[in-house]
This record gives sequence, C-alpha cells and structure tokens, in this order.
Amino acid sequence: MKDKHDKAKKNTGGKKEKFLKNPAFKQLMPGLISLTIVAALFFGIKIFSKCGRDGVFQKGVGYVTWSQEGYLALSSDQSLTKISELGANWVSILVTWYQTTPWSGDIHRTEKTPSDESIIHAIRKAHELGLKVMLKPHLDLLDKSDGSWRGEIGATKESEWDAWFQKYKDYLMYYADIASKENVEMICVGTELSTSATVKGYLWRDLIKKIRGKYSGLLTYAAHWDRYADIRFWDLLDYAGVNAYFPLTEKMVPTSKELRAAWKKWAVELEKFQRKIGKPIIFPEIGCSSADGAVIRPWEHIPRSEVNLELQKNYYEALLSTFWDKDWFYGVYWWYWGTNVKMGGLYNRGFTPQNKPAEQVIKDWYAKPVRK
Repeated sequence: MKDKHDKAKKNTGGKKEKFLKNPAFKQLMPGLISLTIVAALFFGIKIFSKCGRDGVFQKGVGYVTWSQEGYLALSSDQSLTKISELGANWVSILVTWYQTTPWSGDIHRTEKTPSDESIIHAIRKAHELGLKVMLKPHLDLLDKSDGSWRGEIGATKESEWDAWFQKYKDYLMYYADIASKENVEMICVGTELSTSATVKGYLWRDLIKKIRGKYSGLLTYAAHWDRYADIRFWDLLDYAGVNAYFPLTEKMVPTSKELRAAWKKWAVELEKFQRKIGKPIIFPEIGCSSADGAVIRPWEHIPRSEVNLELQKNYYEALLSTFWDKDWFYGVYWWYWGTNVKMGGLYNRGFTPQNKPAEQVIKDWYAKPVRK
C-alpha cells in the first residue's frame, strides 16, 4: 500500500508542477491574488486566522517599573519567573519618558525612567524564561494638577507639531534600536496619545515607516478605549491595540452575570470595527482595581473604596469568557504586574492581580488552548 500511495502522490505532484509552470497560469496568477485580497476585504474574511492562533495568541501580562533600576533587582527576576509560571507566553515591558504639560513638548527621561541596562536585563530574563516581549514605551505628564492626561498631548501650530513629532520620533527610534539588537518580538509605537493620533495621522505614518526601516519585528499601537476607531494608521501595523477600559455598569458591585452581559455590547462593536480594518485585535492594557466601583470607570484608581477582590476576579473571568474564542482576538495584557514579587495581596485595592484571586483566574485561563 505504501508504494502505491507514493506512486499516486508522485504522479499527482507531477501534474501539479506542470500546471503551475503553464504560461497561461502564470499570467493569471497576479489577478487571482488581487481578486482574493479584494474579496477578503469586502466580505470581512480574516485571512490572518487561517494560520491559527495557537502560535501567536498573546497570553500576556503588563510588566512595569517606575524606577531606574527596578528591572535589575533580584525580586524582578523572581516576579518575571512568576509570570511565566502563570502560563503567560508574552510580557509587555514598560519604559516611560515624560513631558511637563500637554503643550510643553519637552519629551525627556527622568529618575523614574528605567535605565537601558535595566530594560535590557528584563528583556533577556523574559527571553530566558521563554516569554516573548512587547516593548511598550509610554509618554506621560509630570504636571497633572489640572487633571490633564497623556491623551491631551498636542500642539496648536504646525511648527510645534513638527517639533513634537521629531522629539517623539527620536524617543521611539532609540528604543527601536534596543529592540532590534535584543530581538524583541514587538514594539507598541504609542499609548493613548489620542489628540496626535487622530489629527496627525500622516506624521504617525511617517514615524511607523521609519521604525520599520530599523526594526523587523511586529508593531502595534495602544489606543484609548473611546478613540480606537479614529486612528488613521492601522493599515501599517500588525495588530490593532485597544486599551479596553470600557465602562461596564453604574453599579458599585455588579454580579458576574451582569459583567458578562455588559462585555457583550463592546464585543459586538469591536467585531464590527475589526471587520472594517481587517487586522487582529489585542488588548495591550486591560484590568481594573480590586475595589467596589472599579468597573464603573475601570481606568481609574479607587483609593477610598472598600477592597473587593471578588469583583476584580469576576471582571477578569467575564472578559476572558467573552473574548477567548473570538477568531479576530489575539491576546490580552493585564495591567499591571510589578517587580516586587510580594506586591498586591488580600488588602490591596490597586490594579495588580498579584497575590489575589484574579491571579488564579489568569493561570486557569492561560492553561486552556485557544481556538484555531
């Protein structure tokens, strides 16, 4: 039977090879490829899903420090090891530069910016543990006394915009060089810079092309939850990133059923958006505090509310059960995991899931296979 099967296979292969070499077929091929792409875009067919998601689905965690040497500490190595033990296969590594106000344009390092040595150490440790890395440069404000935030960073004159983008380009290209040398798998080219990303799309496109010239890995952008549809450069990126801090309810302590129902609305909207842009979606940041009221405005810290570990746990569970099997959804990064392996805990109302019931939710879900 084996010889007969091999012979049949050989004959079939010969016919196939002859057909492929036919001049008429070669002339038709470019048109067939173009027609396939047009049809895919028109009907919302997700070409990227053909290869399956098992190898690329990002079971991620957002890893952070706001100190120069935070990633160099022994505790940081232990904390990264704990992330790998959760079943994560990706980690985003945060680096933050600052400008004074939304209009100052003075992009620079501070004493809270991780040193190059610190960042490189974290990248290498993550790779040693088998984790893929997204390098995630942030730009934040030093003066938030008037309630300003990074989404308002901007300029009024063209010359000011040009100067701002030159500084931002220098910032990103600096880390693109590190990412290239350290074989970082992905760079997030911006986070929630809503004003510039929606009104200066052509300058972003130029920046992305320059990054591509230096760096051969994957690229994404982390859009704010209410501005992702306005971004004008998704076509140049590999993933559409949405920081999915969607408001879910006005209740201080919603039930698990209510959380799942609330997520369905946003899942429908995201799927429509995905069909329009034809890019897989990831959540470069997602999470909530472990306190009463945390899912009313999940992006906010809840400093004076009652600790509610169960609400955070239920939020994680509801999100994962909603999106896990969506064939356009390619991963999630929980905000956030710190360098101190002992942080979080039963009396902590902050965002971290460390040493809380939400940590076990991550571990349980990350042990599951994803649908191809």
